[in-house]
Amino acid sequence: MATETNESEKGTVVIEVPEAVGVFDTFESFQKAFYDLRMVGFSRYDLSVLGSDVALKEKFGKAYLSAEEMEDDPRVPRAAFVSEEGIGEMEGVIVGGAFFIPSYIAMAAMAAAGATAAATAAAVAIVGLPAAAIGVLMARRVQKHHNDYYADQIARGGILLWVRVADKEREKLAVNILKSHSGKDVHVHDWST
Repeated sequence: MATETNESEKGTVVIEVPEAVGVFDTFESFQKAFYDLRMVGFSRYDLSVLGSDVALKEKFGKAYLSAEEMEDDPRVPRAAFVSEEGIGEMEGVIVGGAFFIPSYIAMAAMAAAGATAAATAAAVAIVGLPAAAIGVLMARRVQKHHNDYYADQIARGGILLWVRVADKEREKLAVNILKSHSGKDVHVHDWST
């Protein structure tokens, strides 16, 4: 059973469950390691990545921290990994929602006014297509933010991936997977956050 140790002065809760950590030079190698860890049974709740730049600034101010400095610091903010597929789905929702909602309103307004099907279709196109274009621009911003998030980490020394390991067998498995995908400085510490 894991026990908790609360470092209240730092606002960080540390639990006595070992954690493997690795640093990746490319998003591709990081993503392959993540997927392999998931395929062998690690829960997405066992895996974490570096928190947002906003969270880092909130925690450490304007100090520039390298991956090497952050990999073993329990105060470093963590986040869940969002896959490329997840980003793609989010983009689809943004574009679809931007097209659908204004189009639906235009269609309902035209139908309520008793317009013909052709006039209603024209109103949907006139309203929906520009809205979809705006949705595409918003979706591109989401993708750019996602790409910039990982590019910033690479500039700091690499993409960090933490893996909670419940026992020695899982520890060995996690370390082997991290190393097999070119993870640097792969090691285990006796705690996790």
